[in-house]
Amino acid sequence: MKITSPAPVGHVRIELSGQDTLHVLNPQSIVAYQGPARSREDRFMDLGGAFRKKKWIRSRLQGPSQFILGLPAGFSLEVLEIPEDSSLLFDFRHVVMFTDGIAFKTKVLKWKTAWITRELVRIKFSGPGTLGILTAGDLATIQLDPDQPLFVDKNALVAYPENASIQLSVYGNSLASQHMNVQWEIKGRGPVLIQTGSRDKDLQDKMTDDGWLKRLLREVLPFGSVYIK
Repeated sequence: MKITSPAPVGHVRIELSGQDTLHVLNPQSIVAYQGPARSREDRFMDLGGAFRKKKWIRSRLQGPSQFILGLPAGFSLEVLEIPEDSSLLFDFRHVVMFTDGIAFKTKVLKWKTAWITRELVRIKFSGPGTLGILTAGDLATIQLDPDQPLFVDKNALVAYPENASIQLSVYGNSLASQHMNVQWEIKGRGPVLIQTGSRDKDLQDKMTDDGWLKRLLREVLPFGSVYIK
């Protein structure tokens, strides 16, 4: 299987050889396909997968063929090689495709972890095989330490090791802790996968052509955001 991403990222081209089989969980993102018509087979998802992905249909594609997968603006597709003994627990919403050879099962989180994270289940994948992950921005990998905690924005965490210790927290002085998103404090061993797309609306506003006075008037005047464009 060969995957190429053009610049700027907006789509990926995927080429399958005669022995490749790929499962695409978001079939409507396939914007162009070239190959035998019979090499695409759509199937119904199981109930759990349909609930988590909010999709009822997935596609099974075989080679030799190629297709273009459209991506949402600001998102990128990251390809991960999953070993047989992988312990990573994924947020299933980020998974868009996987190859034959990948097996997965639902892992019900411990009550304490579920209460902290507001997640009841995550998905554990095992290989060998390839997993396609959709992320806001790029995907970063950080290795955990059993003693030194890693703090991760709760909206940025894609996957973490099954045996990691997790709790919700903030860090820094009082001013920092009062003005940051809730963080996941994680300890353990193994990699953590993080999507790096910024969610700082103030930073996005500063990168526009608007001057500081216009931004200030939008904030302080009644209905300023409506009348001041």
